[in-house]
Amino acid sequence: MIDLREVRSVTEFQRNAKEYVGRLKDSKTPLVLTVNGRAELVVQDAASYQELLNRLEELEIVAAIRVGLQDAKEGRVQPARKALKSLGTKLGIQR
Repeated sequence: MIDLREVRSVTEFQRNAKEYVGRLKDSKTPLVLTVNGRAELVVQDAASYQELLNRLEELEIVAAIRVGLQDAKEGRVQPARKALKSLGTKLGIQR
């Protein structure tokens, strides 16, 4: 979660970039940067960003599985061989 106490202007960040980079690495807390008083950017360390992307990917996989299970439950499925043949025809791939 973003700590609203960690909001700084882009100008301040530029002036003290080295210090802020060190803080970001240590705290793992994102920093909101403003332009003309409006939040415009979020800066965070690379490891935390990668962790965020990994979590998002996992959530997307879980959501897709749920959709598939619901489709199966409601009968919107077909045997794999039939589905692959249909897809091959659609894509112009013949076996």
